[in-house]
Amino acid sequence: MNMQDKKRIVIKLGTSTLAHKTGRLNIRRVERLVKIISDIKNSGRDVLLVSSGAIGLGMGKLGLVERPTDTPSKQACAAVGQCELMYMYDKLFGEYNLVVAQLLLTKYVLLEERRRNVENAVEELLSRGVIPIVNENDTVAIDELELEMGENDSLAATVASIAKADLLIILSDIDGLYDKNPKTCPDAKLISVVNEITDEIRHSAQGSSSGLGSGGMKTKLNAAQIAMNSGIDMVILNGREPDVLYDLLEGKETGTLFKA
Repeated sequence: MNMQDKKRIVIKLGTSTLAHKTGRLNIRRVERLVKIISDIKNSGRDVLLVSSGAIGLGMGKLGLVERPTDTPSKQACAAVGQCELMYMYDKLFGEYNLVVAQLLLTKYVLLEERRRNVENAVEELLSRGVIPIVNENDTVAIDELELEMGENDSLAATVASIAKADLLIILSDIDGLYDKNPKTCPDAKLISVVNEITDEIRHSAQGSSSGLGSGGMKTKLNAAQIAMNSGIDMVILNGREPDVLYDLLEGKETGTLFKA
């Protein structure tokens, strides 16, 4: 299936894509992202968002300069930031006459028989033209907060599987997967297509390059494995240039494609 033929797309937005280093919202980028995603939705595709950013936005709202290290503070930031996040999406998507819905999930719900309830809710929302916006429920699901697992990448892949999506797009602060760390190795080369995640590829994965998020390339490879095993193509793109979404869906080679 060509990219132009993808009909149901999950887009994962990382904290580094949504916020400045201060934790405050990157208004220009987010407004552009929402406009492009709305256009993609208007083209006849189903779109789901998996959005990080609650803790980062909560930090900004609470006036914190650095990401907290203790779990209660992270919970507080997540609770405050989640309100900010959904207010932003509701307002911006509403300008294009699109309706959004909030789904706060935990890995336990997705592993149990209640997973079917999530599938039913997602399918009903999509059938009504709604854009579901999914996030880890960090206020009560503290395992990931304490372990710093960056689970929204894996969550995005699991949501793509639940939604029977054709494509998972992960927007990050890097152009894709490189054969070595591009920040320390000037000769690093972008890997355009991955057919299999080998031990060598996993070894080349680096940690998060942002101080706001908790994920990194390692968690993105975990997400890619989930997506590929579910028969879903996944692409890592640089979210700092939102127009790259158009390039991808028009069939231009960009980012790193993990083939199902």
